[in-house]
Amino acid sequence: MSSLRNSVQRRNHKERGQLAGREHLGLLEKKKDYLLRAKDYHSKEKRIKALREKALFRNPDEFYFKMINSKTNKGVHIQQRNEELPDDMVQLMKSQDKNYIRLQRNISKRKMDLLENSLHFMDNGETEAPKAKRNKHIVFADSDKTAKRFDPVKHLDTAPELVNRTFNRPRMDTLKKMVANQASELSMEDVRDMKRARELKYRELASRKNREHGLGKAERELDTQKALRTKGARKKVGTDSDGLAVYKWRAERKR
Repeated sequence: MSSLRNSVQRRNHKERGQLAGREHLGLLEKKKDYLLRAKDYHSKEKRIKALREKALFRNPDEFYFKMINSKTNKGVHIQQRNEELPDDMVQLMKSQDKNYIRLQRNISKRKMDLLENSLHFMDNGETEAPKAKRNKHIVFADSDKTAKRFDPVKHLDTAPELVNRTFNRPRMDTLKKMVANQASELSMEDVRDMKRARELKYRELASRKNREHGLGKAERELDTQKALRTKGARKKVGTDSDGLAVYKWRAERKR
């Protein structure tokens, strides 16, 4: 009989909707909505009551440093990120950050060395070569008069564009032979491509130098933050060339 009773079609009872004349009031609140709203209202009421009791029985002489170190933004308490974690956890995170920065600096230095070695035999007259790899060619003169009349182009027997080179400085005879041999092999388009590739390498080298400077700045800042979390009296004495604060610790005699 139960199976027969379930086979009979029944009427679907639907919840009552909002009346047409009350549509401007929004959706009609159901019992489940009312229960949620009432539960939220009573929880807020209990919290307010507890806060009033705490304020009524508080000690007027009570003080702790959190009162002056904490901040609020539009009535909402804001807690610093490092204060939410234990001190040893913060130290571990900062040490891992420093190890990662040191790893990236080592990788960047190796790539910079490869770039400088590849650019070592390129022309530095039109584009600036790495200053770290430059050497000096010193010529001694017998007197000041001879030094004033000294002409490096005649002395070195090379082209004026190659005088500033400290390496791979061919003489005029060698240059004439090279031009004669390459005139039939290289076209103007090949020369432009070589010049463009050289400029791109110099640009990449300059970009990597800027990145190396930024990584070094970040590593120094992590070292300063680690030192600030240790004990000891210190004071801020100024800022360095990168705008980072410089601190000076009081000298303490160690046992």
